[in-house]
Amino acid sequence: MLSYYVYIMTNMAFGTLYIGVTNNLIRRVFEHKEKVTEGFTKEYGLDKLVYYEVHDSIESAIVREKQLKKWNRNWKLRLIMERNPEWKDLYEEITQ
Repeated sequence: MLSYYVYIMTNMAFGTLYIGVTNNLIRRVFEHKEKVTEGFTKEYGLDKLVYYEVHDSIESAIVREKQLKKWNRNWKLRLIMERNPEWKDLYEEITQ
């Protein structure tokens, strides 16, 4: 059974945020870190994974991604702070 992920990338604590969805979190975060793909995360240097959620279906992951993107910034910051108050890059956590 595949897992799907909703994730948030940033460049620094309380910095610019990017919300995405993927079926391979390790690969996708690596791509952001290595700036493989042109776009928003490369342009703003968003290379730190600060939040992620696991979903059982692509449909639920996409619904959640869209929901989070509509949230105001303070709600997004609070969500990150609840899980990751030190704004650590969680990439090591997912690659162990």
